[in-house]
Amino acid sequence: MRRASAATGAVVLALALAACGSGEAPSDGAGGDRIVLTPAKDGGTPVQPIGNPVGDGTKDAVGGYRMTDVRLPGAEAPGAISFRIVGENGVPLRDYTLEQTKELHLYVVRDDLSQFRHLHPTLGADGTWRGQVDLGTPGRWRMVTEFIPKGASRPLVLGHTLAVAGKATQTPVPRGETAATGTDGVVEARLLAPGKVDPNGRLRLAITDPEGEPVTLGSYLGAAAHLTGFAVDSRGFVHVHPYGAPEVTKDGTVLTFHTTFTQAGDYRLFVQVRVDGLLHQLAVTAAVTD
Repeated sequence: MRRASAATGAVVLALALAACGSGEAPSDGAGGDRIVLTPAKDGGTPVQPIGNPVGDGTKDAVGGYRMTDVRLPGAEAPGAISFRIVGENGVPLRDYTLEQTKELHLYVVRDDLSQFRHLHPTLGADGTWRGQVDLGTPGRWRMVTEFIPKGASRPLVLGHTLAVAGKATQTPVPRGETAATGTDGVVEARLLAPGKVDPNGRLRLAITDPEGEPVTLGSYLGAAAHLTGFAVDSRGFVHVHPYGAPEVTKDGTVLTFHTTFTQAGDYRLFVQVRVDGLLHQLAVTAAVTD
């Protein structure tokens, strides 16, 4: 029998909200500003902690870097996506520090948070990042980049919004207790515990099959899971990393994340996990309380 959903109080989440000002330069993320990463490989050496991001993806310039020359394809078919990251001198940034096995993570999200893509474009010799994306629907789409310039200790998060031509219908963000569970019909994600504004919080997320049974998680980007999200009200970007290894419990395969929320509110979250060799993307909505 399918396990009952979590109680009403167990539908809220804590994530690290990237709420730094647009003019703030990357700095040492020591102390409570640290995020602990899960080991990069099963049984391998733990990844060194990194600081919380500078910027929340709502601006195209933070910390002395700007996202420029942004291009998206139309909605009718897959197509090319491209952009540059340039410094204050206008020269493209070419040297990056790996974060979860990649030099740069690109998130493409529709303005109503109904569609989300996580991509890893390729850096060209001319300093342009290029890749392919299938949008599928028109509307306002935002490209959010997360990266660590070489020598910096904190990631930068930049965002740029473009309008994709066509008749767009807005989809309300799911909210409430039922939205705390997300499924693709094969894998299910369920929030287990309430979250609060806290510089040292925790999120517990159960991953199961549709019958509520635990699943075995493979590695994705050197970790047991990848989780990102957006504040429903501000559309600010959030990203945390798994804290330690998954645990098999009566609730399922449970992942714990370190969290440092600074603002209460609803968040639309996208969790990516690998099960039986296939990557699954699940969406949940959670509330964070003071």
